[in-house]
Formats: sequence, C-alpha cells, structure tokens
Amino acid sequence: MSPLKSTSPRAVAANNFAYMPGFGNDFETESLPGALPHGMNSPQRPAYGLYAEQLSGSPFTAPRGTNERSWLYRIRPSVKHHQRFQSFKLPAWKSAPNAADQELSLAQMRWNPLPMPIGETNFIEGIRTMTTAGDVFGQAGMAAHAYVANADMVDDHFFNADGELLVVPQVGGLRFMTEMGVMEVQPGEICVLPRGLVFKVELMDGSSRGYVCENYGAKFTMPDRGPIGANCLANPRDFKTPVAWFEEKETPCRIIVKWCGSFHVTEIGHSPLDVVAWHGNYAPYKYDLSTFSPVGAILFDHPDPSIFTVLTAPSGEEGTANIDFVIFPPRWLVAENTFRPPWYHRNIMSEFMGLIHGQYDAKEEGFVPGGMSLHNMMLAHGPDATGFEKASRADLKPVKLENTMAFMFETRFPQLLTRYAASLDTLQDNYIDCWTDLKKRFNGTPEGDWS
Repeated sequence: MSPLKSTSPRAVAANNFAYMPGFGNDFETESLPGALPHGMNSPQRPAYGLYAEQLSGSPFTAPRGTNERSWLYRIRPSVKHHQRFQSFKLPAWKSAPNAADQELSLAQMRWNPLPMPIGETNFIEGIRTMTTAGDVFGQAGMAAHAYVANADMVDDHFFNADGELLVVPQVGGLRFMTEMGVMEVQPGEICVLPRGLVFKVELMDGSSRGYVCENYGAKFTMPDRGPIGANCLANPRDFKTPVAWFEEKETPCRIIVKWCGSFHVTEIGHSPLDVVAWHGNYAPYKYDLSTFSPVGAILFDHPDPSIFTVLTAPSGEEGTANIDFVIFPPRWLVAENTFRPPWYHRNIMSEFMGLIHGQYDAKEEGFVPGGMSLHNMMLAHGPDATGFEKASRADLKPVKLENTMAFMFETRFPQLLTRYAASLDTLQDNYIDCWTDLKKRFNGTPEGDWS
C-alpha cells in the first residue's frame, strides 16, 4: 500500500487506506487502541481526553431503516472548528432554483470535455455547475457538476450542508481526507460524501477531471432488486467505508461551508480532521464500478436502463427517484432479432450523462470520454444515425461490449442549464445533426425500404 501522504506533523491511520466492506452497515473503528467506548456512547470522560459527538444524517425519529447517525470521538468538538464566518465566493458553483440564468433555447445538449485549468485550482474551486434541478431549500432535487483540479487542498477543508456529493473521477485519482477516514478514488470508482462531512482533497496524479452529483434530497441507497432477487447489480459487500484516521495539526486552517446555496469560510488554528474513533452507519464510502454485475435480456428485446441502477435517492413518490445513478458497463449482448442499442425514447425523467472511458454504443461519434450530454424530460433522444445503421444491419451473434463505462444522473425534476454550461466553448452546436441522416424507411410494404 502507498504510504500516507500528509502535510501534518502527526497523522495516524489504522492500516493506511484500509476499508470496511458493506453498504449501510453499523461500523466501528478506532485508530488508537481503546479510543472507542464499549457498551455506551457518551462516557463521562472518554479515553485519551477525547470529546464524544454525534453526527446525525436523519431526523432523530426517522424509522429504523432510514435512521442514520454516527458517534465521533475527537480531539476537539466541532464547535471549536470554526470562529466567525465570513462570506465566500465560488461563482461557478450554483444551486437550485437557478431559473432564468441563461437564454439558450430548449434542446438536446452535448459538450466536449472541460479543459484542465491553467492557474492553481483545487477540487472545490474547480467545481463547475452544469445543471440544477429542484429546490435546495426544500431538500429536493440535485445539481450536476463537472470539476477540474490541479492543486491539493493543503489547509482548506469543506463541508456541504445542502446535500451529499457523489464523485465520479474521469481523469486522475483523488484522495479524500475526511473526518472519518481516508479514501483513494481512481477513475472507474465512485465515492459518496455524506451531507455535513468535513473533508479535503489531494490529487494522486497531479491533475484530475470528473463529475459530481450533488443530492439535495434523501440519501443514496441501493435500489430494490424486485424479481431479480438477492444478487447481481451492485452487491453490498463491494461498498467500502474507510477505517478511522486522524490528523493532529496545530497550524492555520480554513473551513468552507456550503449552506442553502451560499458559501461561508472560517479560520481556525488546527486541523478539523481529528476523529480518533467512531461508530455508526452515517459515513463516507466508495465503490468500484467494475464490480457491478449487470443483468439483461438473454432472448429478445432491450430492457429499461433502470436495470443498470447502482444507487438511487428516493423521493416521496414510490418508484419515482429524486436521483438514480445509472451506469452502462462492459457486458454481453445476446438478444435475438433485436435492435440492441438503447431504443429511441422520450422520458418523464431528465438525464445528464457522462463518459468515463471508451465508447458509448448508442453514440459512436461525438460523445467522448470526459464529455457530457443533457436530455431533459420529454425531449426525444436515442442512437445517432451511424449507430442505428450499424445496429440495424448487424450480424446478431453474441457480442461483448468492452472498454466502455458511461453513466447517468437521472432525476424526476427538469434540469435547468446554467449560464456557465450554456456559454462553454465545448458546447457542441451541431449535436442535433447526429440524427439528420436517419431516413424514412416506410414505403407501405411490410419489408420497408432498407436500401
């Protein structure tokens, strides 16, 4: 394992970069022996002179299945991790509602990758909001961001009171130094940072680019499998939560907070990443997308893309997600007499897509790794003309899609474009032309015209 990189004079980890498996488990972990109390949460005098503090991710009275909290045993309580706040500006990071931010007409949208930054830019400074949906004040909806970064957050730290962050690296690994442990996340992996969790980000490869889904609503959870049963899709054992780790650093630091769409900063004289031990079920986690076990049609037809859902954030309406996180991984195509790529459709859900690597089977040209697309509710979309022609004439033998990983942030809310996204030089003005060469095949005969 790589040695722990830290700017602190004393950073302690129990089994550096070790993880605990399982989704939504009640974990317990300590980085110093005996730091975690047993049989109780709040002893009169915790070991090592630590402070006991609860971090709640749900209302106290939430049902058992959705009640989430963790007990943290830290060097200083969080009330010592801020002084007076001051306003802070991150103008490229927007929150919903963000209506009338730009005047571009309604359309299907697609972008080439964001260029890497020229000036020094850390992860938080590099977040660029592409779309917003719902209402951050009502804790419903989401924002889709892209990020670029070329600098570490050395003494800057961040937490988001507005929602949890699902991070999808596309180029370059990220090291998330959080209150509750350290996660290294490479392209092909994702991580989720709960609402309120303090963290900073180091770059593992000098620079990084990727995507972020900011979830204002109920936490991401695993989707119900229904008739699929107990196995396949994302399996609980493949989600990894970091072991306890702490940083004891008595140097000037900053904490930046996102709260109701605005940003605030406070200065302190020590690191806030000082949790020596913790237990509970409210914690960060990461997931390797290659461990997703896809299911699909093994005789005919193309199932709905919901079969590729990794995580879902429920809304108040059963079966209608606040957000679905969906991937399109390597897989075998074997359906007989079937148009195998995703079919043409219009959808009540709104879809923001990205490509991590490889080629997406429905868009063989123009949708490149690091790129993005937006298909809002009820706007038609589907395979481009080249993909349609190829799939319509293919020899339908078993074919394996390899070297591909696309994803989708899908939400029940319309996704409103930001001014930044509408004015990007990487916006493909000719995206709609990818369907121009689709021909009329109807000629009144059952065979149609396939000339």
